[in-house]
Amino acid sequence: MDQKRLRVRYLFDRARRLNPTQLIELARQVKRVSKAPVPVIVADMLWCSVRYEMGFRDYAVWDIRLLNGRERATWMTHPKAFRLNKTLNGPDSKVILGDKARFLTDFADLVRREWIDAAAATDDEVAAFLQRHPRVIAKPAAGEGGAGIAIFETAQIEDVAAWRAERIEKDQTLLEQVLTQHDDLNAIYPDSVNTVRMITYRDPAGELHVIASVLRIGNGAVIDNFASGGMFTMLDDDGVAQYPGVDKQSNIYRQHPVTGTTIQGVRVPFYPEVVEMIAEAAKRLPTVPYVGWDVAITPEGPALIEANHNSSVFQMKPSASGIRTGLLHRYRDAIGADVVDNRR
Repeated sequence: MDQKRLRVRYLFDRARRLNPTQLIELARQVKRVSKAPVPVIVADMLWCSVRYEMGFRDYAVWDIRLLNGRERATWMTHPKAFRLNKTLNGPDSKVILGDKARFLTDFADLVRREWIDAAAATDDEVAAFLQRHPRVIAKPAAGEGGAGIAIFETAQIEDVAAWRAERIEKDQTLLEQVLTQHDDLNAIYPDSVNTVRMITYRDPAGELHVIASVLRIGNGAVIDNFASGGMFTMLDDDGVAQYPGVDKQSNIYRQHPVTGTTIQGVRVPFYPEVVEMIAEAAKRLPTVPYVGWDVAITPEGPALIEANHNSSVFQMKPSASGIRTGLLHRYRDAIGADVVDNRR
């Protein structure tokens, strides 16, 4: 399917699934930074969805209401990312990366943790796994966005057979050792593993392009996902946080609300090793050149968490950064303007 047809399909699906309540909620969120009436904001959101191929949450999170037309045209959007996922990555990409157990097997030398499939293992094998690790994470084998993830203190599990049966019933069959994160990231927020999301493109010549690098930070939950209440900030090419944190509701955090740690200026340990590891991992995915990688930082170095064939988009909102332009130019430089801008 060519990109123009993908764009029409995406807009049609958005219109078909339009939730008026959610639209009004997002418009009210926008009103926190704009004096425009809600009906005017809604009309502008609908216009931008067609003119700039922009999702409604994109419009809200990135303060699009505050920007002029030239500035709006510089933002990468989730509908554009949808097209790139479909046109750059092969039809096998979801099979290769969507199955977490397969991913952990294929990248066993880079994940730095033990795991087990509770559905395939016996009660005794699960019990032995739990005895080896004080904390384990249970997740769906094919989940997305942090849904269905829970962390357990293994000392509190009294009946392993019943606990395993409950995990299977709740589709939390993938059990993983909880990694110990580096002290520098633990100081920001200790109750989740705070990860680096790196969006990359490996071009036909084999060169890896780092399009965007993000530090994702938990906030009141055991995972750091943006969709699950976490926040993020953009990293520069040296792995240093450039701005305060921002969450899904457009709240800006100059200090973490739990630990009081200042977010801007945090340096991700082992960042050159993160880039080196991703460059190696990308070579193993010849049919999936456009990937969003999640990486944890342990005291010993980076550990690969997962790879996403349908990566989200990360840019910093102008009211947090003071910068009124987005990262579309980095996608164009890496992938090509004709592909990103739907001109082919």
